[in-house]
Amino acid sequence: MPTFLEFFAGGGMARAGLGKKWTCVLANDVDQKKGRTYAQNWGKRGLVIDDIRNVSAEDIPERADLAWASFPCQDLSLAGVGAGLQGNRSGTFWPFIGLMQELKQHDRAPNVIVLENVLGTLTSHGGQDFEAIITALGGLGYQCGALVIDAALFVPQSRPRLFFIAVRKGAWAEMCGASDGPHPVWHTRAVRSAYDRLTPGLKANWVWWGLKTPARRSKDLADIIEEAPDSVHWHSRQETTNLLSMMSEINLAKVETAQMARLAMTGTIYKRTRTEHGIKVQRAEIRFDNVAGCLRTPAGGSSRQLIMVVDGPSIRSRLISARETARLMGLPEAYKLPAKYNEAYHLTGDGVVVPVVRHLARFLIEPLLAKTTPDPHISRSR
Repeated sequence: MPTFLEFFAGGGMARAGLGKKWTCVLANDVDQKKGRTYAQNWGKRGLVIDDIRNVSAEDIPERADLAWASFPCQDLSLAGVGAGLQGNRSGTFWPFIGLMQELKQHDRAPNVIVLENVLGTLTSHGGQDFEAIITALGGLGYQCGALVIDAALFVPQSRPRLFFIAVRKGAWAEMCGASDGPHPVWHTRAVRSAYDRLTPGLKANWVWWGLKTPARRSKDLADIIEEAPDSVHWHSRQETTNLLSMMSEINLAKVETAQMARLAMTGTIYKRTRTEHGIKVQRAEIRFDNVAGCLRTPAGGSSRQLIMVVDGPSIRSRLISARETARLMGLPEAYKLPAKYNEAYHLTGDGVVVPVVRHLARFLIEPLLAKTTPDPHISRSR
């Protein structure tokens, strides 16, 4: 049974995606509230709620096959302040690398490391942060490649994310999943441009990972919507009217087109500040493409997504419910969410999409581990 370490674990969505065939050796997050939810769903065994800077190799009882790290994105996000890997939050990448170095010194480095973050990582500081990540993984003795996966391939949410997959040099009887060059689905123009900026030495250590294209998504946005959610309430008629009044002509036209469709249409709305004629105004922007916008952590009211259901003359609106956000992340119905709405939204909006993890595990990570060459110098006592 393969084993894993889950860093920046949140509510354990990477664990949910890896599935029951995997054994968790250690899960770590600094957030006490997320830690409580993790424990409610997965138990307390191996769970360390503390700053990653305080985690050492001594806290990890055995060598794991995989280390998964969805490290904080705020300083790398296009919506952030551009601090990059030097920021207080995204900069926790460096203590993670330090811990991997410590494990290497104890002959317990994981065979595979997966990092997940936002697409801004590709261009942060003119590509220097991307290069720093590749350099750091290479310095640990790993070959590495990166690919972009949009969760919309699996769930009705537009959520493209960047995944670094690094494999320990010399551990593989056969490099499964490696291809001769980029793939148009997984290696976007931004990924290819980031690769082009790398030095010849880093390019020599690069792997173009291939991945099976998933089957067509089975659910659309309307399939996950609750008629009677218990975490939020439908707006009053006046509240819905006020929301419509915040829309530009283009967005109002989308609503009017939905009214003419002669069937119920479900859209999602984000409130955004736009500059019009030199004046900043708050606008409600809607989409009716059967996919929700990317969930974000609710720092304020504008970052919480809204639902609008249009059925002819009937127009209803409300905040997206906590359970709906969980469904957009691919979490099972049995997953226990925090009782408070904002805590639940923060947990889901800050996670990794479960079916994406499962797809990576099934078609790349698990086949790689099956081809691992045993290292006679490493003890795997449990």
